[in-house]
Amino acid sequence: MSAAKAPGRPRRRRGPAVLAVCAAAGVLTLAGCGSDSDTGAGPSAPATAPKSSNFSGEPPSSMASGAASKKAEVKKSASAAAESASERAHDFEASVAADVERNRQEFTKQLDAVDGQGNAMKDVSLTGKPLSETDNVRALVVNITNKTDKTASFAVRVDFSDSDGKVVETKVVGAKDLKAGDRAQPLAISSKPPQPHLTAKIAKAQRY
Repeated sequence: MSAAKAPGRPRRRRGPAVLAVCAAAGVLTLAGCGSDSDTGAGPSAPATAPKSSNFSGEPPSSMASGAASKKAEVKKSASAAAESASERAHDFEASVAADVERNRQEFTKQLDAVDGQGNAMKDVSLTGKPLSETDNVRALVVNITNKTDKTASFAVRVDFSDSDGKVVETKVVGAKDLKAGDRAQPLAISSKPPQPHLTAKIAKAQRY
């Protein structure tokens, strides 16, 4: 006859309800749902979130100082960029004005060397622009067409005369390196007031 086995200590099994509670509690309480040890130690205490009263809601003074310094740097950089853009725009305008004046002097020199009306009177014409479109500034389109078979430059003088036929203002415009068959349309703009009426005409036109 075999000897009867001594009854051992029954192993406690975790019930479904306990497992469900652990699953629902999530990571923060996972330690409290561990298996019982044979020593009978109870579950560990769940982790707790820090009290909100421990935070003032304001960054430390060093962080605030750094943020203010960074903001000042950004503002200074933006101001410098705007100033630089303004300087570049001014330089560009000055460069354009210098080019216009240099060209005007060249056109004037060409016209001064011409006896009579020049060799390009048939290549140019005037088109008036309504004062309503130019804010009451008298402006005329000088139509220049290169009717030759090679590149050429043109200088044109426009005279503005009063009702007595007296020339009261002269404007010089032109076009440089105009290719064969191409057309340019510079503006002859009078500095005189819109009244009294002035008559504009092409006085000289030289192709060179």
